Amino acid sequence: MVEDQTKLDGAFHALAHPARRDMLRRLAKSELTVGELAAPVAMSLAAASKHIQVLERAGLVRRTVAGRRHVCRLDPAPIASAFEWLRFYERYWNERLDDLQALVENEQPDDEEKRR
Repeated sequence: MVEDQTKLDGAFHALAHPARRDMLRRLAKSELTVGELAAPVAMSLAAASKHIQVLERAGLVRRTVAGRRHVCRLDPAPIASAFEWLRFYERYWNERLDDLQALVENEQPDDEEKRR
């Protein structure tokens, strides 16, 4: 359980930065080098590498080294875990909103009768 929580914390931490979310979105389309990941977000290779390290620690990215080329690819498993965690709250809020809707619908006829 603690290990699952740690992985979930890492995934949300990694997803918290817009540059890392952008990198993941682009990695969903194809494998990219560190330089290719850095270019569109206007950051140095060192900064991009630090962001990629965060993504790697979270298990969202796998990096392979071929000579001087560092090629990154997406590993979506931690995102699926985060999505499942969020689904609990989606169900929770949907139930609350359904309850609110039922309450409003049940009170409307009473309100109309009071106006008459």
